[in-house]
Amino acid sequence: MAHIDYFFATISPFTYLAGTELEEIARRHGATITYKPMDIMGLFARTGGTPPKDRHPNRQEYRLQDMERRAKRVGKPLNLKPAHWPTNPAPSSYAIVAAQAAGGGDLAALVSSLTRACWAEEKDVAEDGVIRDCLSAAGFDPALADSGLLSGAETYGANLEEAVERGVFGAPFYVTDTDQRFWGQDRLADLDLYLSGKL
Repeated sequence: MAHIDYFFATISPFTYLAGTELEEIARRHGATITYKPMDIMGLFARTGGTPPKDRHPNRQEYRLQDMERRAKRVGKPLNLKPAHWPTNPAPSSYAIVAAQAAGGGDLAALVSSLTRACWAEEKDVAEDGVIRDCLSAAGFDPALADSGLLSGAETYGANLEEAVERGVFGAPFYVTDTDQRFWGQDRLADLDLYLSGKL
């Protein structure tokens, strides 16, 4: 059975635009997924990336154009300059870690809900109330927002270290159990072909 380690950031627009396509691909191929939320700004600092605000204006302009096109392509609403971005991704990431450990809900829906809150609903995913609402909507106990904070923090830190060690440098990033790496939601079709044995 194939396995995919899914490295992502709850404040990443491209994680939002990926939606639940990864989960659909995994279902088709009987693959399992481990969700690994990480500190994207920390990852940039460790792997030669540049935070969006520090990029050359040409890159900033292209990023916004590309985001808008991608949103139209997948039919998702998108605010190119959300009110609460960047924000602290740690609290929402801890909640995902806790939800994955607890089980019983839909992790794909939780990630989708949190990223949509940031990029389409003008909500701050660092706020406890927003996180609780997203947990509840995805079928998890909203109290997970306040539980396991220490283990959440440890896992969040470990995910960053693992990402660096395994060649990850952006989000979303998909790594198979055969160490095939796919960066960006626009590479999901390639992941699908790879799992089909066509790449």
